[in-house]
Parts: sequence; structure tokens; C-alpha cells
Amino acid sequence: MDMKILLGEIFGTMFLILLGDGVVAGVLLAKSKANNAGWIVITAAWAFAVFTGVVVAAPWSGAHLNPAVTVGLAVQGALPWDKVPTYFIGEFVGAMLGALLVALHYWPHWKETEDPGLKLAVFSTGPAIRSYAFNFISEVIGTFVLVYLVLAFGDNKGIIALGPLSVTLVVFSIGMSLGGTTGYAINPARDLGPRIIHQILPIPGKGASDWAYSWIPVAGPIVGAVVAALAYNAFKAAVGA
Repeated sequence: MDMKILLGEIFGTMFLILLGDGVVAGVLLAKSKANNAGWIVITAAWAFAVFTGVVVAAPWSGAHLNPAVTVGLAVQGALPWDKVPTYFIGEFVGAMLGALLVALHYWPHWKETEDPGLKLAVFSTGPAIRSYAFNFISEVIGTFVLVYLVLAFGDNKGIIALGPLSVTLVVFSIGMSLGGTTGYAINPARDLGPRIIHQILPIPGKGASDWAYSWIPVAGPIVGAVVAALAYNAFKAAVGA
């Protein structure tokens, strides 16, 4: 197991979730100074969280921070499949650590917040309108955009010069444009890791972890990533690249 990849993904994903789930906690939990700050604050801070995670992890692992990105790169042929498990372990462990830190940081606010749905929303995504088929499609589309553009960045020297800012802008755009249906998980580790932390921590009045929905933000992004990689390879073949 490549320790540079493992530790890079653990720490990068930890920062991603600490700041990403952290803004959701700030906006949703009672008696937070950021309470009710709104969707734009959440989407902007999640984008900045991606920037931070990429800066932390890029020199060591390439900063996937997302199993869907890892799968997309493997399907495209840019990543050997034998490295995928190391990325997965790092991403899920990092996501759980980040969620744990958020829970500790906001600990007094859990008791002050009455709605268990708001507490779950800090850790994991959920649909605005529950329709498993269309929720799945939303996650496929959102992740397709993310992974296709990540692959395109690799062939665009001008975009490469922007570094982490390029992915930051994409995530901000996805959140603003496509995030209103499911909360745009677009990352299996981002959703499943914190959902597990929600399940196991003794958070006051937390309610259920909604495992009936949990497969959507895992399966949808993986499918979206595979479709994006196949589509990008087909495009390159069509243009003779």
C-alpha cells in the first residue's frame, strides 16, 4: 500500500469534510452565529473546502478526495486499478475523521437543535423530493459533470495552470445549478463516511440515519463517473486525440 497516497487522501478528505460539513452545521444548527445563512453560503464554502482538500492532498496523492473521481480515472485508463483500494480507504477514513471533528466542534449545538432531520443533514445528503429513480439520476448527472471536467482538465494546459481553483469553480457551479434536488453528494465518501459517524455517535436527539436512501449518493456518483469516463474516451477517439 502506497502510504503517500493513503495519507494524502486521508488528510485531504478530512479537511474537505471538516469544512464542508462544517458550513452545513453552522447554517443549520440552533444558536450558531451562521444560522440561516442560506444555500449560497453552503455552496460557496463547500467549493472552498474542495480547494483546501486539493491543496493538502495534491502533492502526495493527486487529490482525488472522492471515490467517484478515482473510479473515473481508472476507467479512463489514467490510474492503475490496483491503486484504487488505497484511494478508497484514504477517502472513506478521511471523510469519517472530518465528520467526527465537525461533531465535536459543534457539540453544544446538537442539544439545542430540535429537528433530527437538520442534524442528519449536517452529515449526509437527502432529497428535496424523495423519488429514488430521479434522485439517482440527479446524482449521476452531477457526478458526470464533475468527473468529465476533471478528465478534461488533464488535457487542458491552460486550466492546469489554475490548479485547485479549477475544480473549486466546478463544484461551486454544480452546487448552484444542480444541487437543489439531492444536495449534490457527487462523492460516495462524502456521504457514507459521515453517515456512519452520525449512526455511531451519541448525538442528542439525532433520529435515524436514513439508510434506505444511503445507496443513492453512493451508487449514483459511481455510475456517473463511469459514464463520464466512457464518454470522455469516446470523445477523444472521435476527434483523434
